[in-house]
Amino acid sequence: MDKVTLEAKKRQTPTKSALNQLRKSGKVPGVFYSKHHEPITIEVPESAIKPLVFTSKTSWISLSLDSGEKYDCVIKDVQFDPVTDKIVHFDLIGLQVGEKIQFEVPVLLKGTAIGVKEGGVVQHFAHKLEVECLPTDIPEHIEVDITNLKIGDSIHVSDLSVPGISFITSADALVVSVTHPRAEKEEVPAAEGEAPAEPEVIGKGKPKEEEEE
Repeated sequence: MDKVTLEAKKRQTPTKSALNQLRKSGKVPGVFYSKHHEPITIEVPESAIKPLVFTSKTSWISLSLDSGEKYDCVIKDVQFDPVTDKIVHFDLIGLQVGEKIQFEVPVLLKGTAIGVKEGGVVQHFAHKLEVECLPTDIPEHIEVDITNLKIGDSIHVSDLSVPGISFITSADALVVSVTHPRAEKEEVPAAEGEAPAEPEVIGKGKPKEEEEE
């Protein structure tokens, strides 16, 4: 796993207007959490945090504060502007040898599903999964092989197994499926109290009519 240095400046908990001004100046507020320290409020340049957020892998972060303190951590949570999708806040969780942590890991689909060749559509529902593991077992991503999926097949969290990893995300959660093209706009039933999932269509095969021409 890549280890990336993130330089940050400590900040006092400001007012809402001060936070807005901070963001306008190209900075993003965040908080570093650890079982062994009080939370530390920080700010970093937007250009520094973006590559660590908009990526398909997890990075081991070496947080370097302007006060001289350094901590190993990973991204725990990120908040986005609902209109622009810009990062407005982030949380980091400290790593301690021998202590398990809970955080989200990106899901990476591998292969081309058989169902796509049959005219089906791959729908990617879960782009990140919450897991628990020791720092030494942190994966860059969770690889899901979809090669053998036919139309009507799907993969749930319960179908996944990663050494050293325990899944916090519900075992019933749908990760990826292959559906018939006419089912693209059908809603997937959501668990009680949850909003319907909005999958990303990432692969689509030729309709049979086109193959016969």
